[in-house]
Amino acid sequence: MTETIANVWRLTDLRNRILFTLAMMGVYRLGIYVPAPGVDRAAMSRFFNESSNTLFGLYDMFSGGALEQFSVFVLGIMPYISASIIMQLLQVVVPHFERLKKEGQQGQNKITQYTRYMTIAIALVQSFSIALSLEQMRTASGHDVVIEAGLGFRFMTVITMTAGSCFVMWLGEQITERGVGNGASLIITAGIVAGLPSATLNMVQKVRIGDFNLLAFTLLAGFMFVVIVAIVFIERGQRRIPIQYAKRVIGQRVYGGQATHLPLKVNTAGVIPPIFASSLLMFPATLGVFFNHPIMDTLSQALFPGGWLYYIVYVAMIIFFAFFYTAVTFNPVDVADNLKKQGGYVPGIRPGKQTAEYIERILTRLTAGGAIYLAAVCILPTILITAYNLPFYFGGTGLLIVVAVSLDTVAQIEAHLLTRHYDALGPQKGQRARHRRLLEKREGE
Repeated sequence: MTETIANVWRLTDLRNRILFTLAMMGVYRLGIYVPAPGVDRAAMSRFFNESSNTLFGLYDMFSGGALEQFSVFVLGIMPYISASIIMQLLQVVVPHFERLKKEGQQGQNKITQYTRYMTIAIALVQSFSIALSLEQMRTASGHDVVIEAGLGFRFMTVITMTAGSCFVMWLGEQITERGVGNGASLIITAGIVAGLPSATLNMVQKVRIGDFNLLAFTLLAGFMFVVIVAIVFIERGQRRIPIQYAKRVIGQRVYGGQATHLPLKVNTAGVIPPIFASSLLMFPATLGVFFNHPIMDTLSQALFPGGWLYYIVYVAMIIFFAFFYTAVTFNPVDVADNLKKQGGYVPGIRPGKQTAEYIERILTRLTAGGAIYLAAVCILPTILITAYNLPFYFGGTGLLIVVAVSLDTVAQIEAHLLTRHYDALGPQKGQRARHRRLLEKREGE
C-alpha cells in the first residue's frame, strides 16, 4: 500500500492529474459559499430545518448545501447529468443521434455540444421554477424567504443559477479530461462528503443532550459500516463471460487465438435508479408545501417516508429504473456484432443472434440481482433515518454514491499505474529500478 502511494506521487503526469482534480474540487467548494442575491438566508435556513425530509433536503444533499446557502451553484451538476441521461436515451430512440454515436470522436464531439445546449435549457427551466418556488416559501412563523419578490428577482435568479450551473459543468468536464475520475460524479460526491461532518456533529450533539440513545448511535455506526462493506463487495462483483478469438494468418504471422473474458457488472445501472426514485417520491411531499389541497395532502401523507406505501413504491421504482437504464446503456446485440467482427465467440455458443441472446439472458439475471441489492441498500437505511429523524447523509443513497464513485476513481488511478508498468516491470528488482529511472527521465523531458 505504501509503495503504491509512493508510485502515485512519483509519476509526474498522475501527480499533476490528482492535484488538478483537488484544485477544481476546491474551486467548487468555494463557489458553494458565494451567495446569490435576493434571499433572506436566515429564513432560508429555518425553512430547510422544517423541510428536511422533502425534495429540498435531498437536492440540498446532492448540491453540497448550495441550496440551503442559496449560492450561485444552487443547480450544481444536476442539469448536466439530466441532459446526459436524455442524450443517452436519444441515442437509442432517434436514428440521427445513433449515427452520431457510431461516427467516432467527431460524432462524440457533436453529442457533447448538444448535451451542453440541453444543459443550458434545463438550467433555465429549473432556475425559473426555483425562483417561483422561493417567492412562495415562508417559514412556520410566516416570514418570507425572498426579500423582494417580482420580475427583477426572477430574472436575476435565472441568470445567476444558469451561469453557475454552466460553470460547474465546465469544472466537471475539466476534471474528466485533465484530472482523475468522472468529474460529474466527483462533484456530487464532494457535496455529500462535505455535509457528513456537520451531520455527524449534529448526531453527537443529540447524543449529548439525550435526544438520541448512545447504544442506538453505536448500532447505527456499525450498520453503516456493514452497508459500506456490502456496497464494496457488490460493486466489485462481475460475471465474466469467456471469450475465445479465432486464429488469423496474415502473411507469415498468426494473430488471435487468445482467450479472454467479457466482464459484466452486477450493478450495471450504478446509482441512477435510487436518485430517480428518491426524487420522484419526494416530489408529492414537496408539492404539499406549496399547495394546501386535500388531494395533495392525502398523497403527500401516503408517500411520505415512513409509510408502508412509500417503501413499496420506492422498491418498485428502483427495480424499474435499474432494468430501464441497463437496457438503455448496454445493448447485447451490438456487443455480439462487435465480437463477431473481431473474430471472437463464446465457447459453445454460435456467433451472432445466439450470442446476443446468451448475453442478454445473463445480463437480465445480473440486473435482477443488482436491483434487489440497490433496493436493500437504499430502503434499510431509509427506514432508520425515518425512525430516528436523521439527515439524508446517513441514508443508503448517499453512502452508495460516495463508495461507488470512490471505487471508480481508485480504479482509474490503478489503471494509470498499470499503464506505466509499475505493477509489471519484470521479476527482478534491479530491472524494475532501471525501468523506473528510465521512466522518470522520460517524464522529466
